[in-house]
Amino acid sequence: MFPNIQQACSTDNRPALDALRAAHEISFGPVVFQVSRLMIKFGILQSLVNSERGLTIDEVAGQSGLSRYAVQVLLESSLTAGSVMLRDGRFEITKTGWFLLNDPLVRVNIDFNHNVNYLGWFNLEEALLNGKPEGLKVFGSWKTIYEGLSQLPENAQNSWFAFDHYYSDQSFPEALPIVFKYQPLTLLDVGGNTGRWALRCVDYDEAVNVTIMDLPQQLELMKQETQGKKGSERIFAHATNLLDHAAPFPTGYDAIWMSQFLDCFSEAEVISILSRAAASMSAASVLFIMETLWDRQKHETAAYCLTQISLYFTAIANGNSKMFNSADLLRCINIAGLTVEHIHDGLGKGHSLIVCKKKAN
Repeated sequence: MFPNIQQACSTDNRPALDALRAAHEISFGPVVFQVSRLMIKFGILQSLVNSERGLTIDEVAGQSGLSRYAVQVLLESSLTAGSVMLRDGRFEITKTGWFLLNDPLVRVNIDFNHNVNYLGWFNLEEALLNGKPEGLKVFGSWKTIYEGLSQLPENAQNSWFAFDHYYSDQSFPEALPIVFKYQPLTLLDVGGNTGRWALRCVDYDEAVNVTIMDLPQQLELMKQETQGKKGSERIFAHATNLLDHAAPFPTGYDAIWMSQFLDCFSEAEVISILSRAAASMSAASVLFIMETLWDRQKHETAAYCLTQISLYFTAIANGNSKMFNSADLLRCINIAGLTVEHIHDGLGKGHSLIVCKKKAN
């Protein structure tokens, strides 16, 4: 655990009244979330930004097209939540409100939590007790969300991919030179999703061939997304259900890549996947694992976000996985017969890239 995260998680110096306030903020968290989302959707926060000296309730109502009542309850909730302030009868945006409106990661998280998670989290208790993604039933009867991604409602599907891509895309430019320092000619992209990493690889190095290993339905999405794009003739598909512990990894690859992938599985499943990867590797092969490890974050806010995301896996995605802390993931890597050569921290929005080799016999 990085020292800053250790410090934040091992002290309790908050005054009692501040702690009581925080407890009440938690108890009304769902209300504040929805109010804040609607303050963005209805354009109220943007109107406050555009105003020179703030706006009255009536002025906000006139600009938004909402009733005076609707505007008043939204503004008063936001006022006590801290996203707006009131001076001389006029509402103005605060720093918190500005970040709600303008920080791209905050916006991605809001859409993801509303369109993908919000209704399903009602079944979090059931999911924890049963070890199954009980909240997923709001969308369908699949065992995991990955089986149903192509069938999700459009807003949920768009928000899911925007969330997934935002985190990974920020890290790809820094990861590419690390990976290609090893000069792989063949790369196995495990859980490659829609092929965004594969496209970056074939664009970065004209000699590399990339095979994406994923569920059949995901590979169909990948083919649609990569078709006709530069280097797509060097991107291939290998359909596999990685939850089948008897399903082997294909052999002969110089490098194996897993990005934001292992957090989709339980520890037992991770050990199985990594063991099968290790069995397919030669002494010269390299395995790259890129994950957002919550205990290796530069800022405590990032650790907060990542540990909350774990509950998406619990209630919606699969019922048994989470965002890793490094100790757990490194233990799985070791059990699987791999050794860590190096860990590159701080890529993009907080990814760590773990470089692994097969243990010598």
